[in-house]
Amino acid sequence: MFWYDHGVGGWGLFAMTMSMILFWVLIIAAAVLLFRALARPSRGGPYPDWRRGQAPTNAEQILAERYARGEIDEEEYARRLATLRGSPPGNAGQ
Repeated sequence: MFWYDHGVGGWGLFAMTMSMILFWVLIIAAAVLLFRALARPSRGGPYPDWRRGQAPTNAEQILAERYARGEIDEEEYARRLATLRGSPPGNAGQ
């Protein structure tokens, strides 16, 4: 009868094995990519430290951080701080 005469040959076993391995590799790769996409923080946030999850709370703190990093000098810091507080630039510390 048929079950004794038409067995799967060597190439058939090889093809089935390779297709099963390819199937599981694709499933695992899709799962890893999905996990990485969902676990990634949002890009392009308004804060420079978005990767560390530290969002400055107000404009004065952002300005102080820029001054501390050396992005702006003392004169520009005082001028911008005065602008934020709504006073003339000469009265920044008051």
